[in-house]
This record gives sequence, C-alpha cells and structure tokens, in this order.
Amino acid sequence: MSVHTRTVAELSAGLAGGEYSSRELTESCLQHLRQPAADLNAIITVTADQALAAADAADRRRAAGDAGPLTGVPLVHKDIFCTRGVRTSCGSRMLDNFISPYDAHVVEQMAAAGMVCVGKSNMDEFAMGSSNETSFYGPVKNPWDTAAVPGGSSGGSAAAVAGRLVPAATGTDTGGSIRQPAALCGITGLKPTYGRVSRYGMIAFASSLDQAGPMARTAEDCALLLEAMAGFDPRDSTCVDREVPRYSEELAGDLSGVTIGLPKEYFGEGLDPEVGAAIDAAIEEYRKLGASFRDISLANTHLAVPAYYVIAPAECSSNLSRFDGVRFGHRCESPRDLEDLYKRSRGEGFGDEVQRRIMVGTYALSAGYYDAYYLKAQQVRRLIRDDFLQAFAEVDLILGPTSPTAAFDIGERKDDPVSMYLSDIYTIAVNLAGLPGISLPAGFVGRRPVGLQLIGNYFEEGRLLQAAHAYQQVTDWHRRSPEGDN
Repeated sequence: MSVHTRTVAELSAGLAGGEYSSRELTESCLQHLRQPAADLNAIITVTADQALAAADAADRRRAAGDAGPLTGVPLVHKDIFCTRGVRTSCGSRMLDNFISPYDAHVVEQMAAAGMVCVGKSNMDEFAMGSSNETSFYGPVKNPWDTAAVPGGSSGGSAAAVAGRLVPAATGTDTGGSIRQPAALCGITGLKPTYGRVSRYGMIAFASSLDQAGPMARTAEDCALLLEAMAGFDPRDSTCVDREVPRYSEELAGDLSGVTIGLPKEYFGEGLDPEVGAAIDAAIEEYRKLGASFRDISLANTHLAVPAYYVIAPAECSSNLSRFDGVRFGHRCESPRDLEDLYKRSRGEGFGDEVQRRIMVGTYALSAGYYDAYYLKAQQVRRLIRDDFLQAFAEVDLILGPTSPTAAFDIGERKDDPVSMYLSDIYTIAVNLAGLPGISLPAGFVGRRPVGLQLIGNYFEEGRLLQAAHAYQQVTDWHRRSPEGDN
C-alpha cells in the first residue's frame, strides 16, 4: 500500500511501528506535490524547508518517546490561517504580499501535536464562494473530474485530500465551506460547534459564523485532528472554556437507541434525484446499524439563505474595512491623495465577489436600512436556532444531503450568484445556529461524489463522529479514490 493512499490513523500506525520516518514521509509528500497529478491548483504555497525541519523534529520526539498520534503526519493549512514567516494570502490579491508575523491558534495546536505543514491550500477569496472560483490564484479542480469545481471556500483543502496529495487539511466553515467541498470531493469534513475551536489568527470573514475544522478521509481521522485543534484560547473571546473529549477513543459502539431526524425541507424541490437516491441508501444502512428515524420539520429553512446573505456580508463589510492600503496588503501605485489610495487599493485588491458582498453588507448596515435588513435577519436567525432546538428535543441527530447536487462544472454558475448561493442551502442554517455538522462520502452521481450531512446538538461532535464512523465501517465510499485504488 502506497503511503499516499493511507489515512491519518494508518500513517500514525506506520510511524509508530518504524515502517518509515516522518522525514521519509514528508519527502514523499513533497515529491508528490510536484508531480503532474498534483496539478489541481489546490496548493498556493509549498513550505518545503519548514516541513523538513518539522519532520526532523517529529522524528526526534518519536525517538525520545514523546510522540502523540499525529506526530510526524503531514497536512496543509487553508491559506486563511496565519502562519509565521509564510505568505498568508486568503486567496486574494489584497494579501498576496502579506507574510504573517505570527501563527494562528489552529496552526500552533497542530504544530504542538507534531504535525508537519507542507503548504497552504487554495481557497475562495476571503472565504467568499461555494466553488473555489473566486481565488486570485485561479480555480481549483476537482480530482474526480477536473472539469468540475471542488466546492468552496475550502476547495483547495478538499481537493488536496481527495487527490491524495496530503492525508489531512484544515478548513473553515462560515456557511458550509468545510462540509460542501468535502461532499463534492468525496472526503469527510467536520464543522465544530461555534466556539469549540479558537478563531485567533484566522482571517475573519463573518465573525459570528466562522469556525475552523478538520478535513480528512475518515471520521476517525477527523476525531484525531479535532482533539488537537480544539481547546480554550483566551485570545478569542468567543472560544468556549470547555474540556476537549477524547473523540478518537469514543468512536466504537452501535447506534441502537439513536433517533435520527429527517427534515422534510431537505428532501423536497431542488434536490437532485440521484443525490436523493444515494441519501436514501445511506438511511437504509443506518437502519441496519440500529438507528431509528423520525420525520421532522425545520420550518424556517427557506429563510436561511436570505438571512445569511444579509448577516455575512454585513460582518464582512466591517471586517474587511481594515484592508485599506495603509498598513499592510496591496497598495495602489502613486495615489493622488488618501481617498484615491483607499479606492484604488481596495478596487484593485478585492475581486468581484468580495466587492459585491462588501457593497451588500454596507447597504444593510447603513442608516435607514439597519432595522429593515440586518436586525430582521438576526431575528430570523433566532427562529432557525429555535427550530433546531425543538427538533433536538425529539431526536439525537439530523440527517440529510450536504449539497442538493453533485459538483457542477467550472464556470457553470460563476455568472449566476443566486444559483451559486443556493448550493449551500442545506449547510447555512447550521452556521446561523452555531451547531456542529459533518459531511461524509455516501455515493456518486457518475464520477462525482455525493455527501451525506449529519447535524448534532451543541458540543456533540463526539456523537457525530461516532455515527459517521459507524457508517464508514460498513461502507467503502471513503476508501475510494480518483485513481481507482483504495
């Protein structure tokens, strides 16, 4: 078995057994990144020198008996996480020349666990997109079908894992940006409860929605990664001071007594029939595993997309006001005065989608419109949260498709923002409510993967991971790769 087909857990076992060193594993990974098969445009920056130094340090830790399960395992970080001494671009021309002077909390945590960062992954500009087509560095290709998008905004991370370039990656999820690309690329991606993982050093898009999480082949891998990245961080006022469970040790067990809710709103108009058939087959597998099902309603689901596209742009317009050409980032040439500096630096530095959302958000927050738009959207957000709480009074988990369709073609929806926004219709409500959700592979439409989404109550990531792991013990969707090997 090639090391490139192995999961994080399998690589960890190989390192522990002395089958290979972290240095050898990292060199192999870096070599793989340079091969033609790696031409998915998934990686923005390769950090070879830093990676080899980290690998040598991991080998020393292992020789000293100070290794954890992740020590020496390679990964890539989404290029939204600040990394000391490395370009952190956020997929934008605005930050193309920005070298971060510090590490994000997630980067610190993964380094402390001994993981080896081999690079930074491509992404939609400032995490604004559902297809990874808004990146300043060009679109990422889906490894299953290079004519298709990988999803966004964490599309580079998803494509890198699905294409077997790396065994794991970090991502961020503001409205589905871990789960949707995980679904479209056929990997596992977990969006934790809001506040479970620190946002320190994660360049902000919409601060009340953004959340970091792991992306890997399996639920077992995501459990190991979440154990490392979660935990209290006083530098983030929204980070929750709560003990981190040993998720990887709590995966075993059947699903007897577990009740799963099926929202009628997730199985109606707009769902591709072939995607629906794959989800139906997954439901039958869960029945065999002992789970019972109950029909539920999340009555305000239809309001999630419009509420999100008021709240998220409003927060983005505030967060991105710091990028003005004065202190860091892109600055226009020869500005006539301060106003010209602001206008041209922002006009040149930001792409169309970012500019569109800044304009929408500024309008929604302006005098005379705040109550009509932003305040009303926040009221709708509470209704959506209440729907979930009412459902979790009756069920343990909620199941449905991650995305209404499999991956669409590159360019297919680029000129139709509303159609693009609707690709996140099943994921956005989870962010508005601050709940955890996971996407796992559940089939294909042709060669393009289908994702199954599980949603849990607050801080019940362990239950989500257990249910996902149980499904992956009786199916092999997560084992399949674009090259056809397992």
